[in-house]
Amino acid sequence: MDQEFQAQEIVKLIPTSFKVISIIFLIFSLIAIRFFERSLFPEALLDFYATTYSFSEPPNFNWFNLISTTILRYLVNSILSILIIYILFPSTKTLKFVVWFYSVAFVVLISAFSILLSQLTPEYYMTLFYIRRFLIQPLFLILLVPALYYQKKVAQK
Repeated sequence: MDQEFQAQEIVKLIPTSFKVISIIFLIFSLIAIRFFERSLFPEALLDFYATTYSFSEPPNFNWFNLISTTILRYLVNSILSILIIYILFPSTKTLKFVVWFYSVAFVVLISAFSILLSQLTPEYYMTLFYIRRFLIQPLFLILLVPALYYQKKVAQK
């Protein structure tokens, strides 16, 4: 409990303007990752899902490179997202939960992604698309911020 208090006190000392600027910088970093995804994280599935993939043959890809690129992108997006969440909700308890959540989600999603990639057939195209979407986009940030805000408001009552 003492660490919780210390973390909150340290964050309270940081000026609000710095917190806002930090969050804006982190959000623009997430946007930049999306904007420069082809050069930062080249992968065969980017072009595949940009076309009418329902009727296409899956592209030739190196399984290890695709998995590695996806993992790297998930890690970068996760770190930026966790930093945003920590600035918004400066609590070690919240930080531990969010890191745990991202870790469990990673294990589940990358396992499903790997299995579907190894058995890539047209009936799995959409499932793979959505699993990949959760791995390469900061969707958990969009889900967790309102949930944590609601939790904070409920706890204050």
